[in-house]
Amino acid sequence: MLNPALSSSRRLANLTEPTALTPRPPQGRKAVISSEELIAAALKLVGPHRSISTLSLREVAREAGIAPNSFYRHFRDIDELAVALIELAGASLRRILSEARQRASTERSVVQTSIEVFMEQLKSGDGFLPMLLREGKVGSAAFKQAVERQLCFFEEELQRDLIRLEHANDHKLDQPALAARAITRLVFTMASVAMDLPTAQQQQMMAETITMIRMILAGSRAMAGK
Repeated sequence: MLNPALSSSRRLANLTEPTALTPRPPQGRKAVISSEELIAAALKLVGPHRSISTLSLREVAREAGIAPNSFYRHFRDIDELAVALIELAGASLRRILSEARQRASTERSVVQTSIEVFMEQLKSGDGFLPMLLREGKVGSAAFKQAVERQLCFFEEELQRDLIRLEHANDHKLDQPALAARAITRLVFTMASVAMDLPTAQQQQMMAETITMIRMILAGSRAMAGK
């Protein structure tokens, strides 16, 4: 005859032990995660100095606290996540610069404010600007194309702001799209060099860049008046 105490112990063990019908996720891993959380995990790993091309899927999954297979619910591969990071960086920077330009009302204030804000982003903790500058130079072909798309968005938004500013001040630019492109490429080239310079040299480069932008605008106005 079965010992009643032993029988009770076995029933209790059966209730508390995991079964194949009730699997448990590994300790410390999240059962559900969003694409935004994956992007945040990747951004934390990259920081201001590391190239996103060095990220691995397993590394991002570990940082996010998920199993590697869960990654594929949101992104096809690590490159797709990297492009999403670049797009986030570009959108965030465009919003910051657009808000700064909207607060400005004269050529001097628009140029000065834009460059100052841009330089501040070199040291920002989120690392968005260094990411764009770095991946535009050393990233894969897909990453460079993603950065180029962001630069085109910068140009389009700057063109609209330049036209608004010129109209408010009874000025006109010749080929404003080309002027916006020249300014955007100049500023990004300047920032890619200034990124590794000491503060004093950054300040000097910023002042020179402001002067060059005003030259571009003055030349565009002069050509429009012919």
